[in-house]
Amino acid sequence: MNRILKRTLLPGLMAASLTSVTLIPAQPAAADTLLRDAGAGAATSAASGAIRGCGSLLNNAVKGAAAGAAVNAANSSRRNRRNPSLVRNVAVGGTAGAVAGAITRGCRDPLGNAVDGAAAGAVIHLLNNRR
Repeated sequence: MNRILKRTLLPGLMAASLTSVTLIPAQPAAADTLLRDAGAGAATSAASGAIRGCGSLLNNAVKGAAAGAAVNAANSSRRNRRNPSLVRNVAVGGTAGAVAGAITRGCRDPLGNAVDGAAAGAVIHLLNNRR
């Protein structure tokens, strides 16, 4: 009985493991998009903070990176990748920027922090939806 199970079960397991190993690299790496979105958010928020003249460059970059990561997380589900929404990305980026600004306490302007995050969300939306 043991040999019968080995002869019928092992070839199926081998085939399944080989196909899964082959298909896994075909999927895009989630870390690449997360780093790209966080970097784009950091650059956008740093520029927005410099234009507004509020907070340090590093503090604004941290707020933008947090907004970029939040927008990436909001777009990570399959349904949201098919139907990207500018309003959702701006809202998520603005909320994340306001929360990160409250935590870092660099510029004590919650509305300005939300504007920086919203700008990051809008830029990430434009970068991800170029056709």
